[in-house]
Amino acid sequence: MSPSKLDTYKSKRDPKRTPEPMGSGRSRRRPRGAPTFVVQEHHARALHWDFRLERDGVLVSWALPKGVPLNPRRNHLAVATEDHPLDYGGFSGEIPSGEYGGGTVSIWDTGTYETEKWSEREVMVVLHGSRVTGRYVLFRTGGKNWMIHRMEPAPDDWEELPELIRPMLCKAGDPPDDAGGWSCEFKWDGVRAVAYVNGGRVRLLSRNDLDITSAYPELHALGRALGSRPAVLDGEIVAFDEDNRPSFGLLQQRMHVRDQAAARRLSQKTPVSYLVFDVLHLDGCSTVGLPYAERRRLLESLALAGDNWATPGAYREPPSAVMRAARSAGLEGIVCKRVDSVYVPGRRSDDWVKTRALLTQEVVVGGFTPGQGSRAATIGALIVGIPDDGGLRYVGKVGTGFSDAHLKELAVRFARLHRRRSPFVGELPRAQVQDATWLRPTLVGEVRYTGWTTQGRLRQPAWRGLRPDKSPAEVVPEG
Repeated sequence: MSPSKLDTYKSKRDPKRTPEPMGSGRSRRRPRGAPTFVVQEHHARALHWDFRLERDGVLVSWALPKGVPLNPRRNHLAVATEDHPLDYGGFSGEIPSGEYGGGTVSIWDTGTYETEKWSEREVMVVLHGSRVTGRYVLFRTGGKNWMIHRMEPAPDDWEELPELIRPMLCKAGDPPDDAGGWSCEFKWDGVRAVAYVNGGRVRLLSRNDLDITSAYPELHALGRALGSRPAVLDGEIVAFDEDNRPSFGLLQQRMHVRDQAAARRLSQKTPVSYLVFDVLHLDGCSTVGLPYAERRRLLESLALAGDNWATPGAYREPPSAVMRAARSAGLEGIVCKRVDSVYVPGRRSDDWVKTRALLTQEVVVGGFTPGQGSRAATIGALIVGIPDDGGLRYVGKVGTGFSDAHLKELAVRFARLHRRRSPFVGELPRAQVQDATWLRPTLVGEVRYTGWTTQGRLRQPAWRGLRPDKSPAEVVPEG
């Protein structure tokens, strides 16, 4: 072995400060003489995978930010790095913080390979590993940058992570009488989000398919936690107050922020958690066709527990007991799910039944009346409705529950929605809508209330906030 090949490697490392091998170990060459390869998952400052091929007594190396591709239609970046000693192929462990490449290294795959072509601009090999097999080519694109391309079809049992899976929806109703065939989960006072995790990176989509990734930077590290495991997760983003109770009011401060600098500041002041309750795609396989009980087993096997994400419990106890626990904890309610039910994307199903401990209702804002007294310069009350077959049905006015931030946000949004005529169908109570300003019915909000009148109006509704994750077509009576 020529010592010069490892000069760069050794110049970046101090053997007294790092456990990495320095080239004194024995060769990892297989007895039959086939050269070896190794892929190491490296949780450094940025998660990546190190791809190394044994060649002329060293491991020729590239860093792959998105890992080894299994889809021949998608090439991955490969950044050439310094040659490593052969015994580095067996290294796994912790490189101390502050050292070059500081972080955790683990072996993701290893095996042997055959060389079909090797030049300064192109390397073509056939890999024989436990996780990666087949023909690959690396080709230089400029400087240290290369691309790695799979030269044959994807494995038979593998499919690419989907771009979109719409969340399955619950139906409101009474819980089952007993636990037979059902599993119960707490209903959290947050917003639904589907997380697409691939190559250590997270993309978050709201229930109405909006990309909300930038709004919650504290959730990006979930990708690092899953590492090489591509997954689509279903869950809810929740903000907790100082008593560790879900607070929709606190979450309102985060829901509309898209400026990345502002989102980072708010993530320190008002952090959120992602509570994961389902897995829809995992390790290259769709799971939506599996029964809930099997999906739950897969989800729990991921052991997702971090500072800003968790997997809440699921209970096979009587729903009445779980509801009592929800009320005692001040939670929104429970969701009961049939253990043999499949996941039906984008549809509302009887297999998931939600029962609210707190009465809340989504509404569509169709207008507002002016304020009086201290609120004379702003909004007095919102005129709200619920869609039905004939159009937007009036269900009442909401005049309480507004913070100054709520009023300011509503005024900005309403400025672009004015219209001349009422969007409601049927006759409206004149006293309730006097001096109203009508709006295009595109904004969805949420109210808390005490019940319904015989005329189908909300009793004592109080504003909770806008729901940008919902569309008017999704609003249905909850009680």
